[in-house]
Amino acid sequence: MIGVVDVGGGLRGIYGAGVFDRCLGSGIEFDYCIGVSAGSANIASFLSKQKGRNYKFYTEYAFRRQYMSLHNLIRTGSYIDMDYVYGVLSCMNGENPLDFKTIQQSHSAMKVVALNALTGETTYFDKSDMSQDNYHILKASSSIPVICKPYFVDGVPYYDGGIADPVPVQKAFDDGCDKVVLILTKPKDFIRSAKRDAPFARLLRHRYPKAAERLMLRYQTYNDGVALAKKYEKQGKLLIIAPDDCCGMNTLTKKKTCIDKLYRKGYEDAGAITEFLYPAENISA
Repeated sequence: MIGVVDVGGGLRGIYGAGVFDRCLGSGIEFDYCIGVSAGSANIASFLSKQKGRNYKFYTEYAFRRQYMSLHNLIRTGSYIDMDYVYGVLSCMNGENPLDFKTIQQSHSAMKVVALNALTGETTYFDKSDMSQDNYHILKASSSIPVICKPYFVDGVPYYDGGIADPVPVQKAFDDGCDKVVLILTKPKDFIRSAKRDAPFARLLRHRYPKAAERLMLRYQTYNDGVALAKKYEKQGKLLIIAPDDCCGMNTLTKKKTCIDKLYRKGYEDAGAITEFLYPAENISA
């Protein structure tokens, strides 16, 4: 079984969108797809076979006040309006509807990672947790603590999957994958530090202490996940696709030239996937 992991990373997720668009253009499919945060949105459009769909979300819709803005944060408590992204834009009658029927009909397994804000435990949603115009699991996986309020699914508050299992490589292998393509949105040798998450964890601690504990440990969880991926890569079981630099992009950087440049990098770097999945010696044989 061939798997793909997309770790997301806010607007840096455009890199993964480029990777998947190249895969769609080349006819590459995966038996198992697991997405974290923005990575879950990339995987949804990939399984719906809507090439170029997510490009518009990153380069056009993200610049709308209704999508992400200080106005949203002041008015609703969430910088990103998930209901606008996955409702107004993505529903059947929306501006850019997600082809959910094609996702349902896909042979590929789909997993979406989120953090249970109450227990601090990792939740792995799947396609059975979605229905037409009900994309709550994607909203939950993308709700960045403090920047966004937690998103409730069946009465349970959830936060961004990047806190829970930011690099779910082991999950992919545990679920039966033989080979895995890992899409990072930071350079392969990037080492995450604790200092960036600490102030957010302190703010979160009062309402959701278990989630705050996981947020404080995210740096280590991420670093351990990438280190494990490198071990699998040395064994020939995994391919890491990662940008050589982030093109000036952070999680919420809204610069169209930078976003487009990172997309192009993803599209180009995805060329390595064909050789990994279908080695030249096997093709010639």
